[in-house]
Amino acid sequence: RDWLEPHILVDLDCTLAYYNGWAGDGKIGDPIYPMVNKVKTWLKSGKKVIIFTARVSKNLPGRLLSEKEVFDIEESIKTWCLTHIGQKLLVTNEKTFYSTIVYDDRAIQVETNTGRIISKDIEIKPLPLLHAVV
Repeated sequence: RDWLEPHILVDLDCTLAYYNGWAGDGKIGDPIYPMVNKVKTWLKSGKKVIIFTARVSKNLPGRLLSEKEVFDIEESIKTWCLTHIGQKLLVTNEKTFYSTIVYDDRAIQVETNTGRIISKDIEIKPLPLLHAVV
């Protein structure tokens, strides 16, 4: 039901949790407290927050994940949320119709219906991967 209500999408790696390279599917970095605290504040005020991450995409670099692998990764993210945010949050890799805003280190904001870039236009470099790409 939370998917069908307005919600905030928050990226996991490099936004909510530190990321210095791939350490394994279930390995999530330490919390980035300014963002973790924002999420806690939103939740306390009754807003819905959903974790937004490519980790739960079936297509990771060099490999195709099974449903079980995706489920296990999602569960590790929910456990991380419980530990650092105080509750399990839904997890997705998709923006939905009900997404009101996206917090992500790899996005550039564009003004509605104009194509005008609002945030500073920066080059985004690929994140480091530490596992072998097959």
